[in-house]
Amino acid sequence: MPVSEKTFLKLALEEPNQWELHCGELRRKPPMTFQHNEVAHDLGFRLAAQLDRSRYHIRIGMGHVRRSAENYYIPDVFVIPIALTYALRGRQDLLEAYGDPLPLVVEVWSPSAGDYDYDSKVPEYQRRGDLEIWRIHPFDRTLIAWRKQPDGTYVESHYDGGIVEPIALPGVTIDLDTLFA
Repeated sequence: MPVSEKTFLKLALEEPNQWELHCGELRRKPPMTFQHNEVAHDLGFRLAAQLDRSRYHIRIGMGHVRRSAENYYIPDVFVIPIALTYALRGRQDLLEAYGDPLPLVVEVWSPSAGDYDYDSKVPEYQRRGDLEIWRIHPFDRTLIAWRKQPDGTYVESHYDGGIVEPIALPGVTIDLDTLFA
């Protein structure tokens, strides 16, 4: 039975970082493996160390991205331009959720959510217009990057090591070999 946006927002505020909404259906964020959590946190900290904190914030396994009243997701890692946070500051009554396209949204594969993340969430991130979307597979040691093009389409790139530079975050580099070490 579909859930209204109002009901979802109330539930998500009562139990933070546990609930997503996909096509109006509630979905509890499943438990993750050590490898999933380690890669997500390590990536988040690597990004934070390279980004200007006066321009960007990083979220690791918390906060939501919103595509519509029926679709709210908790990416494993995402980068937020600081201007998008101003309306949320000091508000206890608002769920941290971002509707505007973000520079980088990342999902890390896990056995409990791998197909859902790939089949359901990645297409929704593309519909949101996020500039770059990554799916990291910590066991296969691979990264798939979808990068938005000027015409609105996405180009898919595959990596199994080396340095990756997010297109919307100039000067930021992620060494996959050390991330997966």
